Parts: sequence; C-alpha cells; structure tokens
Amino acid sequence: MTATTSTPLVRTQAQNARRFKWSVLTPLILVFAFVLMPVLFVQLYFSFNSYTIYLGSWWEAEWVGLDIFKDVLTDPRLGWAIVRSLLFALGSTLGCFVIGFGLALLMYRPFRGQAFYYIFFILPMLTVPIVIAYTGEMLLYQKGPINGIISSILGTDFNALWLTNAQLALTTVMIMEIWNWTPFTFIVLMAGLSALPKQPQEAALILGASRWNIFWEVQLPLLRPVILLALILRFLEAMAEFPKTWALFQGGPGSATETIPVYIFLTTWQYFDVSRGAAMSYVVLVLMVIIVLMAIKVLQREKRSLDTMYSSNGGQS
Repeated sequence: MTATTSTPLVRTQAQNARRFKWSVLTPLILVFAFVLMPVLFVQLYFSFNSYTIYLGSWWEAEWVGLDIFKDVLTDPRLGWAIVRSLLFALGSTLGCFVIGFGLALLMYRPFRGQAFYYIFFILPMLTVPIVIAYTGEMLLYQKGPINGIISSILGTDFNALWLTNAQLALTTVMIMEIWNWTPFTFIVLMAGLSALPKQPQEAALILGASRWNIFWEVQLPLLRPVILLALILRFLEAMAEFPKTWALFQGGPGSATETIPVYIFLTTWQYFDVSRGAAMSYVVLVLMVIIVLMAIKVLQREKRSLDTMYSSNGGQS
C-alpha cells in the first residue's frame, strides 16, 4: 500500500520539478534565441567581412574570410590588453576574497545589531559604478583626502599620483573594484558559513579541538566549493569591468589601463573599425568559454570530493 501510494507521489514531484525547471529556462532560451542569437550572427558577419562606418551600407562589406581573425590574433596590443585584464581580475578577486572572507567570519554568528552591519557592508555593491569612479577621482587626486589621511598616519608628506601615474593607474581601479565588489564575496561566503553542518564542528569541539583547528580542518574543507564558486564568479565579472576604468582613465595614462573591454570599445566606437571589434569580441568569447569550462570542471571535482567526504563520514557513523 505504501509503495503503491508513494509511486504517484514521486512521479508528481518529478513532474513539478520538471515544470518548474522549464518555467525558469524558457524565458532565458527565448531571450537567447530572439535577442542574443541575431546579434551574434551579425557580429559573425562583420568578423568575416571588412566594414567600417565610412564604407556605407554594412551589407555591402567586402568578404575577407579569416584575414581579420589572423590580424587580431597577432595584435600585440590585444595581447597586452588580455594580460592587463587577467592581472586586474586576479588582483581584485584576491582582494575581494580576503576582505570578504574576513568580514564573513566576523559576521556569520548571530549577534546584537547584526542587521545594521550587514546593510552597512553591502552598501558599496549597491552603488552605481560611475558614481564610484567620480567619487574616487575626488578622493584620490594628488592633494586629496586619501593622500592627506595617509600623510597624517605616516607623519610625512605622501603625494601618490593615483590618477596620472601609469604604474599606479591599474592599481587605482583595482582598489575601487575591491571596494565595490567585496560585499558580493562577503554575502556568498557568509551564506556558506551559515549553512555548514553543525555536527562535525560540535564533534571536533567535544574532542578538544581549538577554534583554529575546527576552522582549518572542518569548516574550510566543507566551505571549499563555496569559496571556489565565489572566486570564479568574481573573476569572470572582473574580466568584464568597464565603467570605472573608462570613466577615470579611458585606457590611459598611455595604455596602462587598456583592458579587453576598453580596447574593444576603442576599436569599435573610437576608431570605427566594426569588423575588427567584432572579431576581437569572438576571440575574447572563446577565451571566456574556455575559462568557464575549466571553472565548471573544478567545481564538479570539488563537488565529487565533498560527496565522498560526506559518504565516508556517513559510513563511519
């Protein structure tokens, strides 16, 4: 009787889950099919046909085959833009992780006034990037408040050229990116810490483990998939950062902040070389797909490792 009644129930639950999945996926598929796909096809057309806005009608562009891609792949300026984007993404991701993880460790246990601090810490993520850029410009000019505060702390005159020194420009944007997106890492890691199972931690505490040992031997291994997810999402977003970089530097001083989005924007909308910009976009798209596939593989491996850990613990119990 129980098996007979449970089978329709299981079938109904599976149908509901399938119906919910498609209700979520269908709008995304429609947007991709009717909005993104036409744009990608037009972009592909421009990549194989030489066109600038000075040539008249875009459908009369000259077929050049793979010539534009060959030119793009041998462009040293694009190579340096990729290097700058990778350095910027790595630096800002690590900065966001260190600060966000520290805040999450301080905040994940409930305490009086927690909601106030939570709202305070996520405010930077709610700020419009262009506002962050212009506020940063006011704070970071040579005789501005930031240099003044650092000078008072050091007891000596500190006049860093945050906005005009080519060696500091990318670091300046990186600092703003860290301030802007640390709340994202904080929220993800705080949710991960709050969701950790209590039993392994309590068992370790009963066995006499210190707080540090519990964190290092119990919490951190369980939290590793969440940490990797936060790092990957943050890295991918940082690779696409444009508003703050463009508002402050437009790729300068010189080419110090000419990252991938900035260089593609300059090529397409400043030099009006639409075909070259489209080809560069496809090259970057392939690069990002490779990074995403590698990230998925790493996450799947971590999930299998975590499943193995849980199953072995269950077998021991």
